[in-house]
Amino acid sequence: MSILITLLIIAVLVLAHEWGHFITARKIGIPVHEFSLGFGYKLFSVTRDGVEYSIRIFPLGGFVRMAGEEMGDNEDPRGYSSRNPWEKILVSFSGPFMNFVLAFLIFILVYAAIGIPSAIEDPIIGKVIAGNPAAQAGMQEGDRVLSVNEVDVSTWKEFTDRIAANPEGKAMQVTVERDGQIVGLEMVPVKIEGNENPAIGVINAVEYERQDIFTSIKMGLSQTYTMTVMLLQALWMLITGGASVNDLAGPVGITKLVGDVAQIGSVFVLNFAAFLSINLGLINLLPIPALDGSKIVFSLVEAVRRKPIDPEKEGFIHWVGFMFLMLLIILVTYNDIVRLIKG
Repeated sequence: MSILITLLIIAVLVLAHEWGHFITARKIGIPVHEFSLGFGYKLFSVTRDGVEYSIRIFPLGGFVRMAGEEMGDNEDPRGYSSRNPWEKILVSFSGPFMNFVLAFLIFILVYAAIGIPSAIEDPIIGKVIAGNPAAQAGMQEGDRVLSVNEVDVSTWKEFTDRIAANPEGKAMQVTVERDGQIVGLEMVPVKIEGNENPAIGVINAVEYERQDIFTSIKMGLSQTYTMTVMLLQALWMLITGGASVNDLAGPVGITKLVGDVAQIGSVFVLNFAAFLSINLGLINLLPIPALDGSKIVFSLVEAVRRKPIDPEKEGFIHWVGFMFLMLLIILVTYNDIVRLIKG
């Protein structure tokens, strides 16, 4: 299920990104040969109005193949390579821009249709994380905790305090009310990643407060800005050595994260999708060959020197950059697998 949700999220993010390139190129008048989701072997395609829409075997990306964009294809005067620098910049920027727009729209949907979550003070179980002591002991969503080790609890804080006070490695007796019945459970709290104290793998119940559309728009803008700044700070840490390439997550790591947030709730999956969309937009604006940011840089250089850069040379640089990105994906995927093996 985590894999399917991840593939769906990636497909939507890529679709939004490539649609930005596609619609802008078409508006400017650049012929588009193909709109593809995925790379590699072509699984399915259909042609409409001279554009081939295809789905390819590797779903981790996509592309819009425009006239005048590839090596040896610069004859068409309407093609990308024949356009002025500002039109090229507009086409290149439109993809990442749509990722920011998508994130903004996701936040609006979350705030207006689902709402802002706030924790309920009562000791009611909202989520039981699979594979942890609570799930293994049979605790269920909706259980109201009555006591821990025969000490009554009336708030969630009292419940978590009793868990923290339980001697490490010792079985803990939890009494809950479920559908009017009293149920006794036994579990041993363990160290869970992200928790200083032993835990049992549960999340308290929450209630959601929907926002009106105007408040949702305002909050969506604020959240998009905040998350963008946060990611820029993370990128700066990576550039300056404050973070390592080993800290990056590839497809495997992202799939694991999606699985983690999916256990918490759909609102967290949507927020994570918005986070990934902003991440994709920012990464593509970096001046790395093969990414949109480098195309923008080439266009700016062309504007300054008033002379187009040799399309063959530019295409070769982008090809080298693409190979570098593939190697980077292999590296971070390897790190993801090592982290999973090590737990």
